[in-house]
Amino acid sequence: MSEQPTATLDDRYGRTPSRARRSRLIGIVVAAAIVVVLGAWVIWAGPGQTSHGIDSDDVGYKIVSEHRATVDSQVSVDPGTTMKCAVQVLDKSYTIVGWKVVTLPPSTERTRSITTSVNTTTRGVTGLIHTCWVP
Repeated sequence: MSEQPTATLDDRYGRTPSRARRSRLIGIVVAAAIVVVLGAWVIWAGPGQTSHGIDSDDVGYKIVSEHRATVDSQVSVDPGTTMKCAVQVLDKSYTIVGWKVVTLPPSTERTRSITTSVNTTTRGVTGLIHTCWVP
């Protein structure tokens, strides 16, 4: 009976130099992919972008008629910045029955009050600012 060479434990369990290089390469590729994804997210999220200090508060509303409402709001934005706000009127089932985009020209004041008249398709029960943005 001839004696066969005994395989080392590393060979037996797959811990060869080529396998170690492959594992290291996979680790580097995964780390690079994570860096690329994180970098893309940082660019997409835009941490350098500013919100221009936009803020809006609903002050009140008045249902003027079956097809018209007024919405009173207080909006804030950095002085000298043009701003747009979407004002909406809702009915009793929270369906939008009126919508108007209002453009606010630049002002020296940071905060100002606005009253917006919105035409509606049916009688509304509340009015509010949906959102504001800098165009």
